[in-house]
Amino acid sequence: MRLVVTGREGQVAASLLEAGRVLAGIDVVAVGRPQLDLARPETVFKALEASRPDIIVSAAAYTAVDQAEDEADLAFAVNAEGAGAVAEAAARLGVPVIHLSTDYVFDGTKDSAYVETDPTAPLGVYGASKLAGELAVAAANPHHLILRTAWVYSPFGKNFVKTILGLAADRDEMKVVADQWGNPTSALDIAAAILHAAAMLDRDKGFDACGVYHLAGTGETNWSGFARHILDISRVLGGPHARIRDIATEDYSTKARRPCNSRLSTVKFRSAFAWQAPDWRISTQRTVSRLLAKETVILAGPSQTRNCSSDR
Repeated sequence: MRLVVTGREGQVAASLLEAGRVLAGIDVVAVGRPQLDLARPETVFKALEASRPDIIVSAAAYTAVDQAEDEADLAFAVNAEGAGAVAEAAARLGVPVIHLSTDYVFDGTKDSAYVETDPTAPLGVYGASKLAGELAVAAANPHHLILRTAWVYSPFGKNFVKTILGLAADRDEMKVVADQWGNPTSALDIAAAILHAAAMLDRDKGFDACGVYHLAGTGETNWSGFARHILDISRVLGGPHARIRDIATEDYSTKARRPCNSRLSTVKFRSAFAWQAPDWRISTQRTVSRLLAKETVILAGPSQTRNCSSDR
């Protein structure tokens, strides 16, 4: 099975590429700019056709949540029109598309975990552009899985886990929002779920359960609880540590509003694909351990260094 993922630098794309290197029978290929540029839809079909996919994972996106408030046209061009172009290309090539979406399609006012049939009501441009992308994907290709996820972190790219560890290295205390709740989700787990679902789609050409699914880590917490867990692990492993001081959303000003409740129910995905993410604490520990295992090896001779990453 040849899995083609859009974007080269994203957390999910990097996680899929890593998984593909160790799994037999799966070839993962990433395509991105300049060959495939979602802001230039005319590039999409040619790039994907040349990659010869069996399944396409639509992972590339405009993800600058606050900046999107000032760049609405670009956010919609990439997240809506670009996503639609990827799904249309998949349809022309006769293959399914797995599209990644977000908890930001909801306004966060529900008092329990969101299910796939709950009404959407984005609070900002980013969420609205991703919702438009969901609609474009569904309209362009009936053979689609739309996977909404939330609070994504990994050993790759920029994310909350890396930010907290970095801040703890040079301060004793940090303020973290305590009234926003969600499911921390490892991109490594997202990749595992995608590969599991893709294998089912590849085996069953008549798969008839296409649609929207929620895919997130098991269990819930708030941002300050997430930060404390990250730093507790770090302290045990000899890494940086700092005190966490709880604050309210109103005390942390951002240009774009965030949903206070980002919890996603994954019952539908578990039922359809017989797969469930590990508890978020376990997956967080794996990522923190990997990040702390990175070290600089000093070679013989002055000013000769190289960075090495290793897993313990």
